Amino acid sequence: MTATVVIPTLGRPSLTVLLEALAPGLAKHDLELLLVDDRPGNPPPLELPAGVEAKVLAGPAAGPAAARNVGWRAARHDWVAFLDDDVVPDADWADRLADDLAAAGDEVGGIQGELRVPLPADRRPTDWERVTAGLADGAWITADMAYRRAALEQCGGFDERLPRAFREDAEIAYRVRRDGWTLVRGRRRVTHPVRPESPWVSVRTQRGNADDALLRRLYGPRWRELLEIPPGRRPRHVATTVAGLAAIMALAAGRPRLAALAATAWAAGTAEFAAARIAPGPRDPREVATMLVTSAVIPPVATYHWLRGRLKWREA
Repeated sequence: MTATVVIPTLGRPSLTVLLEALAPGLAKHDLELLLVDDRPGNPPPLELPAGVEAKVLAGPAAGPAAARNVGWRAARHDWVAFLDDDVVPDADWADRLADDLAAAGDEVGGIQGELRVPLPADRRPTDWERVTAGLADGAWITADMAYRRAALEQCGGFDERLPRAFREDAEIAYRVRRDGWTLVRGRRRVTHPVRPESPWVSVRTQRGNADDALLRRLYGPRWRELLEIPPGRRPRHVATTVAGLAAIMALAAGRPRLAALAATAWAAGTAEFAAARIAPGPRDPREVATMLVTSAVIPPVATYHWLRGRLKWREA
């Protein structure tokens, strides 16, 4: 049984590493390779490693969900294996993919691969490293996920209203299962290195709260349970943000006692959040400083994006 491999890409250097690791298995199993070039504007052509045969499709530059839709709709085979452009497949990835597909019963609509995230052996992981490592325990993540084309057609593909690599994989997995297919875990494996990021990455990722608002609108109060997404900190973020705003407003209104009470509540919420992030980390000065600053910024930023999403998707 053969398949089409679809890789949406922004042209990161990691794509070359991925393709070089994948090339022998592509040839051995006659796998079709589709690269969806999702870079905005008019970028130069992608440079592919020698010996890699791939069809490059133009993506809409609207996020990974839209790029994957371009890929699977152009695929020639009954199975579509999605890979992110920053993973490194094991040498036997294609062999194990073939085994996973051959073992799939008619009721199986998708097969997830195993994902490893290497962490430092000589120190505790940073906050960003722990966030990345959480992918290894994620359900149905499209860093390495094969779907039967019939299942994708039946559910309509990825929801392009989710523009980030955030929740779009859990959302389509729910709809595939809702349509009567089962999802299973396979034996193929990829490695997902922790890519370098700025100290502000945890603040930037709060934009995903707007996507959570869409899912809340679509699936109701139980959306996390339905989509197998762990509980978040939104109620505490909202409480901390409200306390901070109350302190500012009370101070502006000339009510110092109320301002002091609200500021104490804000400080307590911020300190609890920072401590929860610092405790499992390396606790070096740089990491502690980053956690203190971003723990003060994240609650209002997360709340803002949640409210923005609720307003944007109120008619969804």
